Amino acid sequence: MSKTLFDRFLTKGVKRGRLGVVFADGSDKTYGEPEEGFPEIVLRLTDGKVPRDIIMDPRLGAAEAFMDGRLIIEEGDIMGLVTLLRKNNAWDKGGDIGPPKLLRRVLNKASFAAEKVNNRISSKNNVAHHYDIGNDFYRLMLDQEHWQYSCGYWPSDDITLGEAQTAKLAHIAAKLNIKPGQKVLDIGCGWGGMAIFLARNYDVEVVGITLSEEQIALAKERVKDAGVEDRVSIELVDYRDFAAAGRKFDRIVSVGMFEHVGQPQFETFFEACANMLTDDGTMLLHTIGRMGGPGSTDAFTRKYIFPGGYIPALSETVEASQKFRLIATDVETLRVHYAKTLRQWYANCIANREEMIAMYDERFFRMWTFYLSGAATVFESGSMCNYQIQYARNRYALPLTRDYIAAEEKRLMDAPAQKSR
Repeated sequence: MSKTLFDRFLTKGVKRGRLGVVFADGSDKTYGEPEEGFPEIVLRLTDGKVPRDIIMDPRLGAAEAFMDGRLIIEEGDIMGLVTLLRKNNAWDKGGDIGPPKLLRRVLNKASFAAEKVNNRISSKNNVAHHYDIGNDFYRLMLDQEHWQYSCGYWPSDDITLGEAQTAKLAHIAAKLNIKPGQKVLDIGCGWGGMAIFLARNYDVEVVGITLSEEQIALAKERVKDAGVEDRVSIELVDYRDFAAAGRKFDRIVSVGMFEHVGQPQFETFFEACANMLTDDGTMLLHTIGRMGGPGSTDAFTRKYIFPGGYIPALSETVEASQKFRLIATDVETLRVHYAKTLRQWYANCIANREEMIAMYDERFFRMWTFYLSGAATVFESGSMCNYQIQYARNRYALPLTRDYIAAEEKRLMDAPAQKSR
């Protein structure tokens, strides 16, 4: 029965491009038709339970079968497989649109309710689960210029990963509209790339906060090596505890951290930010987001990648922030930039495959590449994007047109400090 359902699943799901499957009993079948731009993949399933596991939960079932070596890719790779499946059911494929099916609405509500927890203890543990797997591991995947584990900015395709991350930092810095002598808070500072960039390019004091013990150790080293330790400090502290101290900042920036806040804490997060901003302060929030309405995190991501994480819709993000009189002064949707970034990370992982396996094992490497493949393709064909939301507490705090953003971004990108890297 499971094999029959699996056959129907693939017959319906693969029309463009080709997917060949060799089943455990020796039978085989090909799905779809060749088409330019769509991969051709051949799989071999090593036991009869794989179809059942995938039917029960396509993403988690396929991931665990791949991780355990029960789903073997004979031709192509995991990125190609996930690309094929996603492109055949693109979120923005067009056509007539109706309301969500009742079963989908029920499942979304159930999954949404199950995710509503993220206190201080679980938050730190969740961060450690992902970010404390080792700086040496991330060194093999990320850009060496800034160590940015977030979406790059790609004004063109003919630039390197490091250049895209430099462009991202300049893009965000320009939106902050920084003035000399200001104090800047970086919530979720990672390995210090943003803080270092701001200190190098502006006369400011920057405080970075993180919950990752691995990140803070290297971030402090990188700050010292960059020669900005007199203007940058990195602290291991939860944003809620930090806000309770009553400190005020002219600018707040948060990149790739809001996804870990958890939906029940959205209002807590924005209340903290509003109270830490000066009356004429500005904030830039960069986060992964959903292009549709609120949804739920899939089982694979919850179990293996980002426990406690939640990808917000724009509607619920703005709804939470507006309760604390934070004015959304500018909103930008980065649609495909993260897909380009993730494909670069995937390529780095493939290039460093043996070294990564030596650090962990083959199963971990398969899990990680499955994660990167799923992430890249959900930004290409699924419902994910990145939002950059600029906030102000005062309607007169920023220029009335956006011209200053492009002008400052150009100045930063043309600066000798950037050209020499």
